[in-house]
Amino acid sequence: QVQLVESGGGLVQAGGSLRLSCDASGRTFSNYAMGWFRQAPGKERMLVAGISQDGATTRYADSVKGRFTISRDNAKNTVYLQMNSLEPEDAAVYYCAARRLSLSPRSDVYDYWGQGTQVTVSS
Repeated sequence: QVQLVESGGGLVQAGGSLRLSCDASGRTFSNYAMGWFRQAPGKERMLVAGISQDGATTRYADSVKGRFTISRDNAKNTVYLQMNSLEPEDAAVYYCAARRLSLSPRSDVYDYWGQGTQVTVSS
């Protein structure tokens, strides 16, 4: 089992920044690819950013490229999502997820999920 706890969400004005953190416990964190997903009301959960086990590979949704950065610290068992130039369209519940196999954009293949953290962006 892997337990994931997100933090760092909140209310921010458009153009502002937030940094999300996801703390992992349980099994060996460095064995898992990590993803940040988001889900807005009435919309499907989508991959925002993902990072491979060693941090060498990342992928981003087109809508966040150049604004969001995913990183991980395997020594601290933590994955981060730095979000800059936030837009009202970025408002959603953000979830981190862990997958024992390779990085994937599909939410249904991830093994563990956090409880989510709300991000609200005012215009």
